[in-house]
Amino acid sequence: MVLNVIWLLFFFGSFVACIVQWVVFGNTGIFNTTMQSAFEMSKTAFEIALGLTGVLSFWLGILKIGEKAGAIQILAKLVNPLFIRLFPSIPKNHPVTGTMLMNISANMLGLDNAATPMGLKAMKELQELNPNKETASDAQILFLVLNASGLTLIPVSIMTYRAQMGAANPSDIFLPILLATFFSTITGIIVTSFFQKVEIKHPVTIAWLFGLTTAVVGTLFYFSRLTSEQLGANSLFISGFALFGIIIAFLSLAVYKKVQAFEAFVEGAKEGFQTAVMVVPYLIAILVGVAVFRASGAMDLILNGVSYALALVGVGSDVVPALPTAIMKPLSGSGARGMMIDTMKTYGPDSFAGRLSSIFQGATDTTFYIIAVYFGSVGIRKTRHSIICALSADFVGIIAAIAIAYLFFPPI
Repeated sequence: MVLNVIWLLFFFGSFVACIVQWVVFGNTGIFNTTMQSAFEMSKTAFEIALGLTGVLSFWLGILKIGEKAGAIQILAKLVNPLFIRLFPSIPKNHPVTGTMLMNISANMLGLDNAATPMGLKAMKELQELNPNKETASDAQILFLVLNASGLTLIPVSIMTYRAQMGAANPSDIFLPILLATFFSTITGIIVTSFFQKVEIKHPVTIAWLFGLTTAVVGTLFYFSRLTSEQLGANSLFISGFALFGIIIAFLSLAVYKKVQAFEAFVEGAKEGFQTAVMVVPYLIAILVGVAVFRASGAMDLILNGVSYALALVGVGSDVVPALPTAIMKPLSGSGARGMMIDTMKTYGPDSFAGRLSSIFQGATDTTFYIIAVYFGSVGIRKTRHSIICALSADFVGIIAAIAIAYLFFPPI
């Protein structure tokens, strides 16, 4: 219901913005420009889904090997003490918890190509436990919020863009991004637990969250002592080693358990192809809505309004140039990336706006894209409180990013 309203607002809002552009500014070509953007994004969305097919097939094939060899079940037992409290509707030691753990771990390492297939696999397994197939379950919503909150330990891509733009120290946003995205994730867990009446004060839950916090701080301490070159090299090594290590571990366990790995891989790869086809219409719907909203000028009108509102409450104007990245991020990852690059190009990568836009880019994830892909892959139509919870995490991530940017990089 909520997603339907938002999607309709994209188009109605775009049409109103086009009318304003035509009547007030005499821009008679705005309607054609908006429609061209819709057509181009339809093609782009299909290409994204097509490109996702190969990656999905590969990783779901690997996951099928792990599932048949028992690796997923081993991971499930490891995280069971935490997951039975955060996800009480999931049966004890169910294999889906292992898949969910792998997805969350891949997200933390910034491994999008691995995280998405694992996430879709987990969502499919959660759908099997869902009694109402068109309505998102509590477990599916919390899992989606954890993905949308965008917890990332090593923002390699953002540091790479900063290096390309000539930043003096491309990795200086490493700690601010980690802190902002951590606040976003914790908020997502708390808000979703409130809606679902999940008790998070249990000693086991607190111990796990404390342990995860310690791990984040420890990782932060290690990487903060490295130069930008060492950080980039080490993060790439850890990412590559972790992925290849998972594959070898699954294959080794398959050999030990005498599982036909090749046949299992093919079986899983077929699921990947079917999932990618299922995603296409949902992906086109959400990305086209975002595209017309931006092309019509509606996004610019909102930004101007936000800028005016911020000025009324005394927020410095130095925040405003970076806001397009924050507003675009929940709607479009590529759009937010473009906004971030444009801000760094206009104001400089080491300016307050340039750094803040980089923190915005890493603080949250593409909420509506994730909702469209994850829920679309299993046919969920009623999203319940998922959008409110995910956007709450996004909002806190944005506020935290602003506060942390002022703390680390106070404008002169």
